[in-house]
Amino acid sequence: MKLLALKPRISEKSYALSEQINTYIFDVPSNANKFDIAKAVAAQFEVGVTNVRLASVPGKSVRSYRNRGRKSITGKRSDVRKAYVTLKEGDKLPIFAAIEEAEAPKETK
Repeated sequence: MKLLALKPRISEKSYALSEQINTYIFDVPSNANKFDIAKAVAAQFEVGVTNVRLASVPGKSVRSYRNRGRKSITGKRSDVRKAYVTLKEGDKLPIFAAIEEAEAPKETK
């Protein structure tokens, strides 16, 4: 079995979920299932996974214009599949480490 390529989603919502309920959001391939995702997160980050939820987001239609509005080109953004991974109590991922270091109060002499 090959490990999945997990790409964390960095957003305000994902940061809030990681702080409140210890859940992290990843972009995953559309053919991945919950078991493969749990194994990949556990192996890649060396943490315990308690729950995995999946959400498929269909791509939006996109239209761009050329030749001063005479000809339009239509297309479609690619579909995205998101995995919401809940970790065991006490486990954390270093995804938002730079944000937390910036928010930490600086010591003065």
